[in-house]
Amino acid sequence: MVAPRAHVVVIGNEKGGSGKTTVAMHVTVGLMRLGFRVGCIDLDHRQQSLGRYVANRVGWVSRTSVALPMPRMAVVLPSDVDSKSGAIAEECESFDRVLTDLADTCEFIVVDCPGADVALARHAHIHADTLITPINDSLLDLDLLGRLDPVSRKLVQAGPYADLVWDLRRERRRRHRSGIDWVVTRSRLSPLTDRNKLMMADLLPEMQRVLGFRLADGFGERMIYRYLFLWGLTVLDLDQAGIGMEMTKSHRSARDEVCALLGELWLPRVADRLDRLRDPPV
Repeated sequence: MVAPRAHVVVIGNEKGGSGKTTVAMHVTVGLMRLGFRVGCIDLDHRQQSLGRYVANRVGWVSRTSVALPMPRMAVVLPSDVDSKSGAIAEECESFDRVLTDLADTCEFIVVDCPGADVALARHAHIHADTLITPINDSLLDLDLLGRLDPVSRKLVQAGPYADLVWDLRRERRRRHRSGIDWVVTRSRLSPLTDRNKLMMADLLPEMQRVLGFRLADGFGERMIYRYLFLWGLTVLDLDQAGIGMEMTKSHRSARDEVCALLGELWLPRVADRLDRLRDPPV
């Protein structure tokens, strides 16, 4: 097992479309703007959304000559070994090498997992010091964490992803003798109050006590998060000179959401620096 000096943050959820890459990129840029050296690993062989995000960022810098903080980016490519077990072993070994290489120069490593239960993502979870699981404000997403009684709405049993995290936490303690700080965030929150939103607000606090995760504030349903992807930018970049984009009230609210999440992750040495993001230089 690899024992990197860097703090490893894994963004994981078996369901696609939950906002994992948005969280991964904003956490990455947030940490860099706090003065940390950050590495990124994209485990989604097909979409490579985080890799594309960073590539778009490189393109922005090349076109505009506006210097932006840039992470060290790595992609673990799929194995071409014929046997399934051999391919899994090769990909896991490749991940370990990439992790070790990044840990030599980075203080944090952010890993973006695919929205599926694959062996490589499981392997990455075992290395997580912090695991972030974004979920949409939906009972369908909630079902991955816990199965509810349809009448009483009480937790009946752990869902498939919560069961997986439980097993991987045990495996991590066996190998690393340390645990995983599991943080669940609600993503794409609507500004409107509806019955489903109120239900989620009631259910999640009870589930966290049983399933062993912490709740943190997530990101609202804001167009700006998706809009900035093509430029490789985040809401934390908009105050920088040379970006040329107006910082609206909505954009400031989005920036505050990112700062709130960074504060609630309890990452080492982050709390003392958060004011750098909340009150950026004019």
